[in-house]
Amino acid sequence: MTTYRALIVGTGIGGLATALRLHDIGWETVMVERAAERRSPGYFIALFGTGRAAAERLGILDAIGNRLGDDTRNYDIDRSGRRRPGMGHGDLPGAPRLVLRGDIESSLFDAVVPWAEIRYATTPVGLIEHADGVDVALSTTTGTGKTEVSERFDLVVGADGLRSTVRRLHFGPDEEFLRPFHHMIGATILRRPVAGFSAGDGFVLAEPGRSAWVFAFANHQPGVLFNYRTTDEEAEFGRPSAESIRRAFGPEPLGPVLEDLVQQFEAADDVLFDAAYQVKMPSWHTDRVVLLGDSAWSLTLYSGMGASSALAGADLLGTTLQRNPGAPARALREWEQKLRPFIGTVQTAAHKDLVMFVPRTRRDRTTRTITLNLLRNPITKRVMNKAIAQQFREKSMDVAGA
Repeated sequence: MTTYRALIVGTGIGGLATALRLHDIGWETVMVERAAERRSPGYFIALFGTGRAAAERLGILDAIGNRLGDDTRNYDIDRSGRRRPGMGHGDLPGAPRLVLRGDIESSLFDAVVPWAEIRYATTPVGLIEHADGVDVALSTTTGTGKTEVSERFDLVVGADGLRSTVRRLHFGPDEEFLRPFHHMIGATILRRPVAGFSAGDGFVLAEPGRSAWVFAFANHQPGVLFNYRTTDEEAEFGRPSAESIRRAFGPEPLGPVLEDLVQQFEAADDVLFDAAYQVKMPSWHTDRVVLLGDSAWSLTLYSGMGASSALAGADLLGTTLQRNPGAPARALREWEQKLRPFIGTVQTAAHKDLVMFVPRTRRDRTTRTITLNLLRNPITKRVMNKAIAQQFREKSMDVAGA
C-alpha cells in the first residue's frame, strides 16, 4: 500500500484534528508551528452539536469534558452592578458545551503526540505545487539563526489561522479575502471573580455598540470577553489594548464592574485582542493545497462555531481522502462541495448573532431584554424555545457524518 505524506501548517484545533484524522486513514503527517512552543490554554469556546459529533468520531469527546457548572447563575447587569436574571450557554438550544480552547487542543495533542512529528518555530516560506506533489520550503528559527530545507508532500493543509501563511503564499494577500466586521474583541481568563460576584456567576453588560461578557466555568476562573464597534481598527491596534477598551467604553465612568474587568485584562499574562473578520474565498483548495478552519472561512467568535467547524472540516477531509485514494484533487472537490453550503449558512448567521453580542442601538438592547424576559416566563418560554431552536438547528448538523 502507498503511504501518503501531508504537511499540516498550524497546531491549533484544526491542525491537530487533521493530523489525527489523516493518521487514522494511514497517512504520514508532519506538523509545523510558527510559535516556539505550545500555546496557553486560551479563551472560552462553545462546542455545539456539529463539533460534538466530529469529536466523538475522533475519540476525544470524553477527554474534552464540559465546564458548564450545575450551580452557575447568569445575570444581565448595568454599570452600577445592578443585576437581573439572564441567560447562559446552558439555556441555549442544543446544550452546547462550554470549554476552553485548551481543553480541545490538549485532548487532540494527547491523542497525536505518541506518533506525531511536530516542528516548532517552523513556517513555510515557499510552496510550489506539481501534478504529483508539493515542494515546500520550510524555515526554522533556532538560537543560532535560521535554517531552511525543502521537502516534498502529497498534500499541504493550511490550518494556520486568520492570517494564514499558506493562504498568503499560495492563494493571495490577506486583503483579498478578509472581510471586516468593524468590531474589536478582547478576551482573557480572569485571575479572580469580579468583586461582588462569585466564581459561579456569569453576566452580560450590554450597551449600544459595546458589551462585556463574563463566562463562569466549573472548576476554573471565569473568562471575560469585551466587544465593541469601531470604524478604525488601525487606531485600536495603535494603542495598548486596555487603553483602547477603556476608550471604547467611555467617556462615561466605567463603574465598579467594568473597572475591575479592565484592570484584570490589563494585568493578564495572556490576552486576545483583535479585530473580527470573516474569510471569503471562491475556493478553499487547489489540487494539492487546502485551507481549513479560520484560514479558509473564519466564522468569527460571534458564530460560536469556530472550533466545531474546524473539527468537522478535519473529520470530513479524512473521509473524502480515504474515499479517493491517490486522487487528492477529487477528494478536495468532494470535501468542499459538501462543506461549503454549511459554512455559508453559519457565516450568514454570524452577522445576525452579532446583535445579541453587541446591540447596535438602544432598540436592539431593548429587544434583547424583551427576549430574555419572554424566555424566563413559564407561559412564553416554550414558544420562544421553539423559535430559537430553529435558528440554532444548523449548529447541530453533523455535516461530517456519513
